[in-house]
Amino acid sequence: MSGIAAARSPSQSAGNPWNEDAARGIVQEHRNLDGAMLPILHALNDHFGYVDAGAVPIIADELNLSRAEVHGVISFYHDFRKEPAGRHVVKVCRAEACQSMDGRKLEEHIRQRLKTEFGATSPDHVYTLDAVYCLGLCACSPAIMVDGELHARVSPARFDQIMADVAGGKR
Repeated sequence: MSGIAAARSPSQSAGNPWNEDAARGIVQEHRNLDGAMLPILHALNDHFGYVDAGAVPIIADELNLSRAEVHGVISFYHDFRKEPAGRHVVKVCRAEACQSMDGRKLEEHIRQRLKTEFGATSPDHVYTLDAVYCLGLCACSPAIMVDGELHARVSPARFDQIMADVAGGKR
């Protein structure tokens, strides 16, 4: 799966309610591919917005793997969610270049503004906040991604404007 597809947020490409029959269909559709587990997990994540725990035994059975092996892959890769994300996904770069340009100050502002911590979803299920360790905008740091759209040279004030645009449906 390409990096672009992996960067899509659930608000852009998923949100279907968990359905075991649909999950089985997705697994069966991809099970004969070389290295089938990752394409299966990406397809489930894209379709539902996360990989439900109910998918683990289905994948394990279809690929003749243990449930522990499947769970290990899901928990290793941060792009696979174990529960639905919020309506908007905010990814904040925490790499060295962004840190050197007041990234920690921006992180604190974002956590307070969204009322959530990294790796969590706001209580109102509107925002999910994720830490990433490079968005490829090192020369223009600090950088964030909101619903798959990159933003460079983000200050707390610029973040507030981006989020006002998101809330107003402009992004």
